[in-house]
Amino acid sequence: MKMQILLFPFGGNSMEALDCLDDEFEVLGFVDENLKKIGTTYLGFQVFDRTAFDTFPNAKVLACVGSPNNFQERKDIINNLNLPQERFISVIHPTAQISKYAKIGNNCLIMAGVVITHNAQIGDNVIILPNSVIHHDTKIGNSTCIGSNVVIAGFCDIGESCYIGSGTNIINNTTIGEKTMIGLGTNVTSSFGNRKKIVGNPAREIT
Repeated sequence: MKMQILLFPFGGNSMEALDCLDDEFEVLGFVDENLKKIGTTYLGFQVFDRTAFDTFPNAKVLACVGSPNNFQERKDIINNLNLPQERFISVIHPTAQISKYAKIGNNCLIMAGVVITHNAQIGDNVIILPNSVIHHDTKIGNSTCIGSNVVIAGFCDIGESCYIGSGTNIINNTTIGEKTMIGLGTNVTSSFGNRKKIVGNPAREIT
């Protein structure tokens, strides 16, 4: 029997999640809170309201909310679903390469071509877009979103609820504080604290 799954919310990440789900899953549809989206369909999949979580009590949930506009609230948005942890599931694209020594948390979405190497630790509620590389002994905090073609070198520590823009490179032994945004194509060569906005080559803080 296939594993049933609901995707929350109806947006870019959940659309891309469809490409990560193989034949072992049965996608029941999307769940959203936007009244304009509820009741619509996308590729034949219906967009439900939150009652779908009760309508399909055995369905697993992938909550892949996360954008530059709401990344700092991502943890709260997921917690406000009021679902037990066992309802959530991590989804990994078949072409992703994950070291057998790496650790992947709950409710993670890891897309095509991602490489996660030896002893890397990926927290809960993390999204990693296509073709990014997380090197050895690096820790990615809970509820962090990582764009495509990002390279994070070894022994880095990325805080909770960060947003790392596509094309970013982060040098080894770097610490990034929680709720920090790193802009597209940034080259990070030093550590930064909490709630920063970082851009440029080399990276610098902006207000």
